Amino acid sequence: MTPRRTFLVAAVAGAFTLAAGAVQAQTKWDMPTPYSDGEFHTINVRQFAEAVAKASGGQLAINVHSNGSLIKHPDMLRAVSTGQVNIAEFLLGQFGNEEPVFNADNVPFLAAGYDNAWKLYQAQKPILEKKLQGRGLVLLYAVAWPGQGIYSKEPLKAVADLKGTKFRTYSPLTARFAELVGASPTVIQVPELPQAFATGAVNAMITSSATGTSTKAWEFVKNYYTTNAMHPKNAVVVNNRAFQGLSAANKKALSDAAAAAEKRGWDLSRAREQAANKMLADNGMAVLAPDAGMMASFNKIGEQMAGEWLKAAGADGDAIVKAYRK
Repeated sequence: MTPRRTFLVAAVAGAFTLAAGAVQAQTKWDMPTPYSDGEFHTINVRQFAEAVAKASGGQLAINVHSNGSLIKHPDMLRAVSTGQVNIAEFLLGQFGNEEPVFNADNVPFLAAGYDNAWKLYQAQKPILEKKLQGRGLVLLYAVAWPGQGIYSKEPLKAVADLKGTKFRTYSPLTARFAELVGASPTVIQVPELPQAFATGAVNAMITSSATGTSTKAWEFVKNYYTTNAMHPKNAVVVNNRAFQGLSAANKKALSDAAAAAEKRGWDLSRAREQAANKMLADNGMAVLAPDAGMMASFNKIGEQMAGEWLKAAGADGDAIVKAYRK
């Protein structure tokens, strides 16, 4: 073989080796999320994934699977804890029965409004991180939903009007709320909401105006009461073993993108609430502020639920509330 031919063969072999190394260096993660592509949480998640890819130079690629298409919402915590997937987004309160700390932001009227919701998150965060670490998870970021309000097919004059309704819930504490207003709680995931109302499986619910617009609630329910009861959070977590397997540079890329996503997500949430309330009204829904009597009844229920949650959460709950009220 001539020297020139030997050189060419070596160069081609080297190129193939480099290409193979580049392919091997890329880490690909599938990421399930519960909500549709149009929802602000999913928009934020996709921007987060793009930021990770850019900051890592393409070495860490996150493939987002929206709307529960890869894994259903109730199975996401287990899936990421066991390593079935390496990263996931889910509603913390969805798993409140497994860990009471997850329910802190699901207690109605404990921290109403965004400023209070952020303050509660800062009080909850150190304990939340510890609980997630116990499940082999690292908290990347968390973003609040807009304030939760009451949807009903029939106008409400008082909380007592909810008695006997079939009430859609999405977490243990929203189910407890339904029980305390005298309704029958039924767990319905967001994609099934229109059908559930159309078939009469439910005729009232507590959720945000954001969910109301994403499901075109005006097509199946006519009244929305802006109780602003609480701001449940979605958490984005990563399996700790997968996280530790990343290079230092890619860990930083992931963490930096997460910090940006958290700030952006809370800003998106605030904007989403304003736009969604307007959209509900523009599409013919009655968007109403509860009167003083109704709010007094709701607050009384909230106080009872806060006491029940503190009993379940024990010292962790006491520490969260003490830090929040400090």
